[in-house]
Amino acid sequence: MTAPMYVPAFSMKQRVTLMANKYELIATNPDGTDGALLAFAQQKRMAFKEQVTFYSDDTKTQPVFSFKARKTIDLGSGYDVYDADGQAIGWFKKEFGKSLLRSSWQLSAAGVEADGTERNQTIAIVRRVWDFVPFIGEIPLPFIFHFDFTDRSGGQPVLSVERKMSVRDRYRITVQDERLDFRVAAAMTVALDALQSR
Repeated sequence: MTAPMYVPAFSMKQRVTLMANKYELIATNPDGTDGALLAFAQQKRMAFKEQVTFYSDDTKTQPVFSFKARKTIDLGSGYDVYDADGQAIGWFKKEFGKSLLRSSWQLSAAGVEADGTERNQTIAIVRRVWDFVPFIGEIPLPFIFHFDFTDRSGGQPVLSVERKMSVRDRYRITVQDERLDFRVAAAMTVALDALQSR
């Protein structure tokens, strides 16, 4: 069964400003070129209770979905994804124990239960060392990194998020599982960028 808002491929571009990280989610055309804007998101820096709202465009007049931390302090408690009416449509959470050397996440949506990890453990370790070196950790890491999510019961691919080598963060997202709603896939993608260092 195909999700009502299934998008097989899209990209995400990040714009960094003083007070917020801004994300543009753009459809990928069959020929691989950029298509229409699917959503615009903004994540406030240093927000105590993490919440990201996605809008139809950068005027931020029409919210279309969001994700929000379940608890203020406990980052391991997870994040719920909501539609425009505030109804929960999925959730995700970082598995902190498994993420010491290689980031690991759980993802859930209607009909989908998936686990995701960084594809390359060497890059995962280099990223962690980079973050703890004084001054250098403030410089954006130029390495690419990829996350692969697979179905918990059968091991089939569900979602792949690939960061392309660039000064500005740019990601290519492939949704292999037609049951996965675009809004949940987009929320997970933004979280991989915005919440990775936490």
